Amino acid sequence: MACRITELVLDCRDPEALAGFWCEVLGFVVLDREDDDIEIGPREGAGGPQPTLILSRSDDPRSGKLPLHIDVNPTDRDQDAELERLLAAGARHADVGQTGEESWVVLADPEGNEFCLLRTRLG
Repeated sequence: MACRITELVLDCRDPEALAGFWCEVLGFVVLDREDDDIEIGPREGAGGPQPTLILSRSDDPRSGKLPLHIDVNPTDRDQDAELERLLAAGARHADVGQTGEESWVVLADPEGNEFCLLRTRLG
C-alpha cells in the first residue's frame, strides 16, 4: 500500500490572515483550530482526495525561496481572469528567475510564499 498526501503544513506569522487568503483562493473553509494552528480544507472535510492546508504559527524568519510550493489551476475561468481574482484577494507577482516565456504565473501570498497559477483548466 502506498501513502498519499493528506495535509500540507505552511509555517506563517499570521495563520488567521493567511487562512482567509487561502480559503478565498481555493474555495476552502476553516476545518479546525488548535492552539495557533488553523486547518483549512474542502467543505466536505478532511480525508477526501484533496489535502488540507495547516497554517502553523511561527516567528522564525524565512530565508530564501521555499523548497516546496503550491501550484493552482483555475476551475471555472481562464488564467487571466483567475489572475485578476487572485491579485484582488491579496496575491502579488513574484520573481523567482522566470524568463517570461512560461505558461504559468508566479505569485506570492500575503506573507511572501510563492505559488504558481497554471494555465490548465480543471473541471
